[in-house]
Amino acid sequence: MFLVAGATGNVGRHVVRELLALGVSVRALVRDPATAELPDGVQVFRGDLSRPETLPAALAGVRGVFLFAVPGSGPDFVRAAEQAGVGRVVLLSSDAVLDGAAEQPNPIAGYHAEIERALRDSPLAWTFLRSAHMATNALPWAGQTKAGDVVRGPYAGATSAPVHEADLGAVAAVALTEEGHTGQVYTLSGPASLTAAEQVALIGAAIDRPLRYDELAPEVAREQMSAFIPPFIIGTLFEGWAKSVGVPAAVHPDVEKLTGRPARGFAEWAADHAADFS
Repeated sequence: MFLVAGATGNVGRHVVRELLALGVSVRALVRDPATAELPDGVQVFRGDLSRPETLPAALAGVRGVFLFAVPGSGPDFVRAAEQAGVGRVVLLSSDAVLDGAAEQPNPIAGYHAEIERALRDSPLAWTFLRSAHMATNALPWAGQTKAGDVVRGPYAGATSAPVHEADLGAVAAVALTEEGHTGQVYTLSGPASLTAAEQVALIGAAIDRPLRYDELAPEVAREQMSAFIPPFIIGTLFEGWAKSVGVPAAVHPDVEKLTGRPARGFAEWAADHAADFS
């Protein structure tokens, strides 16, 4: 039995599908089973990583866990997993984490590093999947593409190598079910560095409409985005975008290394999500 935390999220749903395709038993940890809409055959447990009292029942009889990083949840999860006799944990972490750093470069790296440390200090067999920029981070543009042909935002030249959530799910399933991944840290990215403007153009191609990216002044964009993004996240985002302009994003081979096939490109991701942008 494998437990998938965050099973209704963008990545978690793919982990569930990949594990089911392998023919193993899957249990999903979700906040609201009534709205989970998971495939038949999945055991659905109500629970929350931020509520440790919900974990023992969900972890009973589980041999491996896909863990989604929730700030502050590491120690309680580790304690519950040890008591339940869990053998393996695969953590979806962030490529912003710096090994050996006395202080992490930003709050996002900080809370991922804290959970990594809790797992490293435990007897659990762990694997870390440090994700680069997720392609799903483009989904907030959908409101603008549905209203017109212009996406407005900061730093048109900001670069990333967006990784498809299906690739994250596939790698997680491999790391959970195959031997040889204990103690490994994998960095997962898409196959190419793209600017924000290039990503918007590829979304336009997927929905058969010419889209363009209009760059907003950083201070204007920050004010607009602060209405729905917490301050500690928005500061990290803007700093990263500004530093990336003119610098190609790193591309890593680990998706292909673990799955045996090349990572999906952003054009494929855009085609998969065309309905979200139309």
